[in-house]
Amino acid sequence: MNLFEELKWRELIHNVTDEEIIDKINNGGLTFYLGADPTGDSLHVGHLLVYIFSKRLEKHGHHPIFLIGGATGFIGDPKPTAERQLLSAETIKRNAEKITAQVNKLFECKTVNNYDWTHQLDILTFLREYGKLFNVNYMINKDTVKSRLDSGISFTEFTYQILQALDFEHLYKAEGCTLQVGGQDQWGNITGGLELIRKIHGFDAKAYGVTVPLFTKSDGTKFGKTEGGAIWLDPEKTSPYAFYQFWYNTPDADVIKELKQFTFLTKEEIEELETSFNEAPHLRAAQKALAAEMTRMIHGEAALEQAINLSQALFSGKVGSLTKEEIAMGFEGVPTQEISENINLIDALMSVKAASSKREARDFINGGAVLVNGVQVKDLEYVVSKETAIGNEYTVIRRGKKNYYLIKHQ
Repeated sequence: MNLFEELKWRELIHNVTDEEIIDKINNGGLTFYLGADPTGDSLHVGHLLVYIFSKRLEKHGHHPIFLIGGATGFIGDPKPTAERQLLSAETIKRNAEKITAQVNKLFECKTVNNYDWTHQLDILTFLREYGKLFNVNYMINKDTVKSRLDSGISFTEFTYQILQALDFEHLYKAEGCTLQVGGQDQWGNITGGLELIRKIHGFDAKAYGVTVPLFTKSDGTKFGKTEGGAIWLDPEKTSPYAFYQFWYNTPDADVIKELKQFTFLTKEEIEELETSFNEAPHLRAAQKALAAEMTRMIHGEAALEQAINLSQALFSGKVGSLTKEEIAMGFEGVPTQEISENINLIDALMSVKAASSKREARDFINGGAVLVNGVQVKDLEYVVSKETAIGNEYTVIRRGKKNYYLIKHQ
């Protein structure tokens, strides 16, 4: 199986602009680029397929260029529904630095910033030398523009596709870059760049585009910043444990496909996992493999081990073995109450809304339904204190089998 056949098997090819690119992908040696606008301070899982696709090309002997959109970030690729909020120059610069650092951890590539060849371009030159080469009727029919015609689109965002086309033409001329890689929603921008290359360098100029499928939720919506529920690559925004859990909770119907698309496991390894999964889906072997591969790739071996240990501790209820950092990570989003003084367990249950009354709290305790830091407590006089807290900071209360609450001691 050659590289392109493998990419097809892994369901990583959405479309190509010209089938000539297939042999070039198989042969190696292409200079290609992918880009990101610094409209946020981190990449998220919705971006990952393009980067993993690019990493596969790089491993096969192709030469990646990562373009950070220091200029296009000032404009913003049009969203389907509404105008983007403009960011300050300082925010764009800070975001660009963070995203570039993330990409450089994923694979080795040359990094360029389109601000370098765009910021000195004056408006008259832009309109005469480039605007003249773009037909408005053609631009309006781009999906990103067409979806906004009813609600309205500014001239600023309308011209975004010209700026991205300039990127491809510049890299074609300056770096010998003949391929742009992007998500399937970038098809219009990619073909715009190809048109500009042909109009400036002649219609025999050889340049290509490949699009990768979008990574979508089970309801078909994108994983992204603005759609909500983003799973970030930045561990400060999404902890390695939450990242691990995201992949571990992949639906059965999607897990084999995601193993193909996202991991570097071989075809044989994935088929073996698929067999095991079909025989005993309740063991979640495929999900465990997916979560492990992805967490290792993005956060490293140590973070993976921590995520697994935390998962096992929470599943078994043995939270007393965890550090305060692991508690903070594992119980993010759990009902939490800060206290500054010692508190009776009955009052603690009411404070975190684990019980609606003192009588109900006493019933829970007497019935053995309450665990404090993983240990069952039946003492109605038990005092929740900072001295007995995990790391002198957190007390974990469990009521029943699944209801967790957190006391944070000031």
